[in-house]
Amino acid sequence: MSRIAAVAPALPPFAYTQEEITAELAPLITPDAGSPRRAVLERLHAASGISTRHLAVPLERYATLTDFGQTNDLFVSVGLDLAEQALRDALKLCGLVPEDVDHIMFTSVTGVSAPSLDALLVARLGMRPDVRRVPVFGLGCVAGAAGIARVHDYLTGHPDDVAVLISVELCSLTLQHGDDSMANLVSSGLFGDGAAAVVMVGDERAARLGLAGPDVVGTVSRLYPDTESLLGWDVGGSGFRIVLSASLSDVVERNLGEDVAGLLSAHGLALDDVATWVAHTGGPRVLEAVERTLGLDRAALRLSWRSLDRVGNLSSSAVLHVLADTIAEGPAVAGPGVLFAMGPGICAELVLLDWRED
Repeated sequence: MSRIAAVAPALPPFAYTQEEITAELAPLITPDAGSPRRAVLERLHAASGISTRHLAVPLERYATLTDFGQTNDLFVSVGLDLAEQALRDALKLCGLVPEDVDHIMFTSVTGVSAPSLDALLVARLGMRPDVRRVPVFGLGCVAGAAGIARVHDYLTGHPDDVAVLISVELCSLTLQHGDDSMANLVSSGLFGDGAAAVVMVGDERAARLGLAGPDVVGTVSRLYPDTESLLGWDVGGSGFRIVLSASLSDVVERNLGEDVAGLLSAHGLALDDVATWVAHTGGPRVLEAVERTLGLDRAALRLSWRSLDRVGNLSSSAVLHVLADTIAEGPAVAGPGVLFAMGPGICAELVLLDWRED
């Protein structure tokens, strides 16, 4: 097994109400104020379940961000600062220092950098030059859960190591000016900017240091056939153009319940045994589909709904923010928990957690 020793979220300082964001972005996406598409945009933004979002740069700057090179430069500079903040905070929470880190997994789907941001962090934080690194691009929203699962895989074979997962997503920098497609109307009202870092330790290191936190007991990966066109990016001269189908929630409702049941059954558990749910904040339709397929009431996903309201969908960082809130509040009761997210593919990653009585 491995143990999640700490999770730290990070958000840019520029926070705005949903109404402020709608007022500023609507003319950039649908220039004709009287057009039916403007009315659709305003309706979708208002129905997003979001009160506030954090943005990488001040809201008024988005009118000038029309060049992919310009926005990607911002991704590197702003993203590096957020990654540093998140990782420093996470290490401090569990009493570790940068030199303790043996392995880094870094994920993002909203910008590109070579060297990757994790490489730039090594010198900035004073990590060891022999630290192992795995930067990942393309997993999208699922990468928060997939990252925990893959770090767990590493620690199973390196039980005395310290490994970290770092997620940085600056979704607002992918804004497409003049694109009034339904996908862009929805995404412009749904996604926010943020980062998160997770510190995980192998079971031998956890025992030796007495580090608290939930254990990772098992994981499951699923890739659903014939769904690859439903979610992702079309990459062109203007950067990342969102691909987002309304049928994503249908895929979740058809498949997630059976996959969760399979993960639990493999460990001698059933849905009623799960005390804590940590769900990716995919949006109102996705969260409602999760509730239906798992037979949950709204209270079971309370922290996911709250995170969606406060910061929006943060792509791969979203489920990690919910996990941080769950750890900070403490689960209602000790015992099994399930963390999950979905992403391009369509795919799902499920992580079985165990909060011990101590």
